[in-house]
Amino acid sequence: MQVTIFGTGYVGLVTGTCLAEVGNHVVCVDIDAAKIAQLQRGEIPIFEPGLAPLVRSNQGSGQLRFTDDAAAALAQAQVAFIAVGTPPDEDGSADLSHVLAVARTIGQVMCRPLVVVNKSTVPVGTADAVRAAITGELARRGAAIDFDVVSNPEFLKEGDAVQDCLRPDRIVIGSDSARAVELLRSLYAPFNRNHERIVLMDVRSAELTKYAANAMLATKISFMNEIASIAERVGADVEQVRRGIGSDPRIGYHFIYPGAGYGGSCFPKDVKALAHAARGQGCEPRLLDAVEAVNVAQKNRLFSMLEDHFDGALAGRRIAVWGLAFKPNTDDMREAPSRVLLEALWQAGATVRAHDPEAMEETRRLYGERADLLLCAQPYVALEGADALVVVTEWKVFRSPDFARIRACLRTPVVFDGRNLYEPAVVEAEGLAYYGIGRGRSIRTQNRP
Repeated sequence: MQVTIFGTGYVGLVTGTCLAEVGNHVVCVDIDAAKIAQLQRGEIPIFEPGLAPLVRSNQGSGQLRFTDDAAAALAQAQVAFIAVGTPPDEDGSADLSHVLAVARTIGQVMCRPLVVVNKSTVPVGTADAVRAAITGELARRGAAIDFDVVSNPEFLKEGDAVQDCLRPDRIVIGSDSARAVELLRSLYAPFNRNHERIVLMDVRSAELTKYAANAMLATKISFMNEIASIAERVGADVEQVRRGIGSDPRIGYHFIYPGAGYGGSCFPKDVKALAHAARGQGCEPRLLDAVEAVNVAQKNRLFSMLEDHFDGALAGRRIAVWGLAFKPNTDDMREAPSRVLLEALWQAGATVRAHDPEAMEETRRLYGERADLLLCAQPYVALEGADALVVVTEWKVFRSPDFARIRACLRTPVVFDGRNLYEPAVVEAEGLAYYGIGRGRSIRTQNRP
C-alpha cells in the first residue's frame, strides 16, 4: 500500500518505519528541511531501541523515503497519516495548529481519493475540524475529490515503541466509513494475524479513548504517590503495600510504582488537555485536577528530602544525579522530574554532577554549558566528591550498584532513591543513609552530616 506520514517526530517516524517494515511503500513528510536531510543520511534524531536499524534497512530497500515535498508525497498515496505534535497551550488545551496546518496542506495538494488518518493525540471533535479544513481547501481549488477522516490513536510507549507498533495489543479505529475501515483493516493485517486486535468505534469515541487511557495510567501513578506520602507519615513501607494490592487481579502491578512523578510528552499534556476539554463542556474534572496536582507536588519531593536532610544548607553542595530522561530507554526530557530537581538545586546554590545513558546531549541542548552542571560519562564519576546521590530514572545500569564504591566516592554517605530501586537495609548495611519514596522512613535526624 502507498502510505504518507505527515510528521517525522516520535510517533510519525516509528509508525512509518514499522509500516514500511511489513511491505508498504511509505513516504514521511516534514516541513523541517534540516531534519529531512538528517533522516535521508540515515541519522535518527531520537533514541528509541531498535528503531535506527529498521529505518536504515527500509531506506536501503526503497520502502521508506523522507521528503519535505507534500505534493510529491501524496501523489500516489492511498492513506495519509497526520502524526504531528499537539503541545499544550497556555490554558492547558491541546494546540491543534500543526494538525490543522497538515489538513490544509492535504486539501491543497491531494489529487486522488484518500483516507486521512489522525494519529495525533487530539480532543474530541478534531476529526470534524480536519474534515472542514480539507473541504475548504478543495473548494478553493474547485476540486471534487473523495476523502474520509479516521481517528486511529497511537498507543506507543517510549522505550518499547517499535515492539508496540509491530505487536500492538489493540488497534483502535474510529470511523463511520465502511470503505475507510476496510482499507485500514488491510493496512493493519500484518499486525493482526494471531488474533483480532482491531477495536471499531465511532470517531469521537476513538478520540476520547486515547485521552482516557493516558489519564487512567497517570491516575494510577499519582494514586500510588499519594499512598507513598501517607506511608511515610504512618511508618508503613509503600513497596510492601504495592505488592499487597498488586496481587489483586482487579488492580494488577502495572503503573503502581511510586516515584519522582510522571513526565514525558504524553501524560502531563493529555491530563491537562482532557481536563480543559471537560471544563469546556461544563464538567468539573475534579479527579483529573487532583492527578495533576499530586504529580506537580511529587516532582518536588526529592528536592524537599535533600533540603530536609541537609537542614536547608544546600548552597555550595555537590549533588550526584543518576538519570535525566523522564523514563529509561529514551533520551526524552520533556516534563522530566530531573528538570525540576536540577533547577531547584541550582536555585538553592548547589552544583550537580549527573549521568544518564542517553539523555546527556539533550541536557546540553536544554541547559547549555554552565558552571553548576557537570555531565559525567560514567555513573561513578558523577559520585566523586559529591555530598549525596539522587537516583531519578530507573535505568537498568543503576539497579545493582556497588554500594561500597558509592560510599567510598561520596563525601557524605546518603542515597536518595527516587524510584525505590534498592532495599533500605542493604544500602544501610554499607554505611549509607537511605531515603526512598514512601518507605516508612520519613526524614530522620540520624546519619545527618
